[in-house]
Amino acid sequence: MNLNIKDTFNKELPADPITENSRRQVMGACYSFVKPKQPLKPSLIHSSDEMGANLGLSQADLESKKFLDIFSGNSVLPNTNPYAMCYGGHQFGNWAGQLGDGRAINLFEVNHMDKQWALQLKGAGETPYSRTADGLAVLRSSIREYLCSEAMYHLGVPTTRALSLALTGDKVLRDVLYNGNPAYEKGAVVCRVAPTFIRFGNFEILSARQDVATLKTLTNYTIRHFFPHIKEGAKEGYLQLFKEVSERSLEMIIHWQRVGFVHGVMNTDNMSILGLTIDYGPYGWLEGYDHGWTPNTTDRQYKRYRYGNQINIGLWNLYQLANALYPLIEDAKPLEAVLNSYRENYQTKYLSMMKSKIGLFTDHGEDAELLNRLEDNLEMTETDMTIFFRNLGRFKKSSKISTSLPPYITDAFYAPEEVQGELFNTWKQWFTDYSLRLNKESLSNIQRQEKMDSINPKYVLRNYMAQLAIDEADTGNYGLINELYQLLKQPYQEQEEAEKWYAKRPEWARHKVGCSMLSCSS
Repeated sequence: MNLNIKDTFNKELPADPITENSRRQVMGACYSFVKPKQPLKPSLIHSSDEMGANLGLSQADLESKKFLDIFSGNSVLPNTNPYAMCYGGHQFGNWAGQLGDGRAINLFEVNHMDKQWALQLKGAGETPYSRTADGLAVLRSSIREYLCSEAMYHLGVPTTRALSLALTGDKVLRDVLYNGNPAYEKGAVVCRVAPTFIRFGNFEILSARQDVATLKTLTNYTIRHFFPHIKEGAKEGYLQLFKEVSERSLEMIIHWQRVGFVHGVMNTDNMSILGLTIDYGPYGWLEGYDHGWTPNTTDRQYKRYRYGNQINIGLWNLYQLANALYPLIEDAKPLEAVLNSYRENYQTKYLSMMKSKIGLFTDHGEDAELLNRLEDNLEMTETDMTIFFRNLGRFKKSSKISTSLPPYITDAFYAPEEVQGELFNTWKQWFTDYSLRLNKESLSNIQRQEKMDSINPKYVLRNYMAQLAIDEADTGNYGLINELYQLLKQPYQEQEEAEKWYAKRPEWARHKVGCSMLSCSS
């Protein structure tokens, strides 16, 4: 296994001078050196040959004992210095102070084919930022992260990636429902990969502590390595950085809305400076189309991070990043202009994205109203988001609705018998207007369907699918993990042999733990 190690973060940024692994407030530093906890009996469950190739690893490398040792935390590569990042954050709208990598340890950075990758173990033991926790992860949450990060990548959503999933052989105590009934679960560790894991919170903690010197050092580092076209060390460069982070964050969230992904815990410490989806905790996929749905049990009451509010939370989080960068810019007006631009752009970009989902690729004045009515209709009766939009591509320009909706539309309804009377008439009117609008498009029915099928996935990692893989893995059977991993590599393809996964959530999964809402321990 010959990796081209080229560390930058732990060489160019200030380190915590204290090297003991004790919980503490870390001042004047961007990270603390810490080694992973050695697992009791590590074993590899799955690895990504695709991600491995991006790092210069062969299939033989992925199957080697050395690979297992390094990416389970059992050993540390020579001449590398693992570390945990120091950052703060706003959690559920409140400043939480220092947070940091409480259960993530950055191993090293790899440069391959002129691309830089940071590799990080999640669940590899305690760090100075673990607070009262043990720094470990359990199998269920690790499977969810491993599968979802790769699934999101193939959906075309900006995301961190995953290299490997391993059992540690340790037992980890967790209270899955936060109801005072903890139980031991199988420990696991995921190797996560991204160009960098720097978050909004890395800047926030330094600004909150008025450590402007380290803030400037971190910001210059970020520009130098990840935004090299921006001028380093100048106010206009810092403002340009903020503008590009704003644009990338908006693009990411628009993609979430497109595929029906709900992050579940959009705290500022879970926002990547590169606009990548990061930290797959209590996430979920919309089953029924519902702007008010959140997958996070902690968010059940106020629904701050609900599907329909994600774009607004993105803006709120950018306000916090603007505050953090203000000491480097010292002018509020240009920062406010960027934030206002986000607000204006999300209206335009959201409309454009939703139009593409229903096959409208030219501009007409009535489109926003047509889409508003559609979204209202979708919430009048429980309607599967993925199936509805995927099947809508089969609707022809000349189609007429008389006494019933087409089966490929009613297939998306959880209770199709509800769609009668006034509700049926509402849908009939919408499809009548939609048919007239389609006649203004130049694409043929076949061309439009092909284009819609490249935007509306057929397969996503539905919550119950991940739970089935978790349940099987608990018995020592990892076949379903690989089956879903392969399925989700081609989410826009028909895959006739996998048709069983193109189905509404089964009724048994409606209230089953892990299939509807999840806790932050997920």
